[in-house]
Amino acid sequence: MHEDGSGGAHGAADETTPSGADQEFLALERELTVLLRRARANQGEMAREVHPDLESSAYGLLIRLDELGGQRATELAGYIGVGKATMSRQLRALENLGLIAREPDPADGRAWLVTLTDEGRRRVGTVREARRARYVRQLAHWDRREVAELARLLHELNGVMAK
Repeated sequence: MHEDGSGGAHGAADETTPSGADQEFLALERELTVLLRRARANQGEMAREVHPDLESSAYGLLIRLDELGGQRATELAGYIGVGKATMSRQLRALENLGLIAREPDPADGRAWLVTLTDEGRRRVGTVREARRARYVRQLAHWDRREVAELARLLHELNGVMAK
């Protein structure tokens, strides 16, 4: 048995609403909507912490570069899910802020790799560390196995959603 968002308990896996929707999937939709809304707001805050003029949508690019190192603009556009023109505009803005640099791709002299500058890496690292510390504070009452299970389930969900 588990509780739904209104505090009522239910246990039947096939329980549906009058419209035929499964309660579990309605609860999932509701909770993901809240999570995504809060994530968008947090992303905006984190972007401003990196640089006051940074667009919130560009924060994800910086995280990707921090985790994987140099990437081609086309790889970044595919990962984020935007077109070349949008990616070029975002990269130009990040370059103007001194957060990224472009360097020739050693594997293909015609292509360029986008990398974080030292300043970009420092700023992103500071914000990411503050975010991790916030998660630790907010989830301090959770067992570490629960945190690991949540991370595993979110990873699995992200994999399914990417398909």
